[in-house]
Amino acid sequence: MFNSLGWYDQRQFSLQQLPASVRPWLLDTSSLTARLVAASHGNFRVQVLRQSWRLPTQNEAQALGIPPRQHALIREVLLLCHDTPWVYARSVIPAASFTGRLRFLRRLQDSALGALLFKAPNLSRSRFDIAVIRKHNQPSALHRVTNGATVYGRRSLFHIYGKQLLVAEIFLPACELGQLPPSR
Repeated sequence: MFNSLGWYDQRQFSLQQLPASVRPWLLDTSSLTARLVAASHGNFRVQVLRQSWRLPTQNEAQALGIPPRQHALIREVLLLCHDTPWVYARSVIPAASFTGRLRFLRRLQDSALGALLFKAPNLSRSRFDIAVIRKHNQPSALHRVTNGATVYGRRSLFHIYGKQLLVAEIFLPACELGQLPPSR
């Protein structure tokens, strides 16, 4: 699925191309985890779907600047509010990023990656890439939570302590888009 998605720099989208209910989620640069916790009044958790060493897609390897045949830890999770999936997230973490101050990434388990990343004082994030994900581009795992509805995603490259990782977030239909708490 992630290999067939068309990711486009956010500057290639006019605001009119994105539904008004999705824009605040897609374009906000603050911690998504913190915003979901606030939107759900603390009734938030992470459900790990899959976490294993695999080959990233060609466009993921390219975004990370790693060789296309280099394995990375790929973590796929659902972010649930009130036990309902609101966001599907896929993180691609190259082996070189598990050293030094980022050793803690080895022990993520069901912790929210964003909650840990946004605590780092020197975190920086690239501009977003945006994708429109229609029914025919959805793998079965994602299709089960979207019921085939068109959904929108974003991805960005995080730079932290001289390392990098790629995070993609797909906003699911159950996400209460109209009840977004203000950015902090």
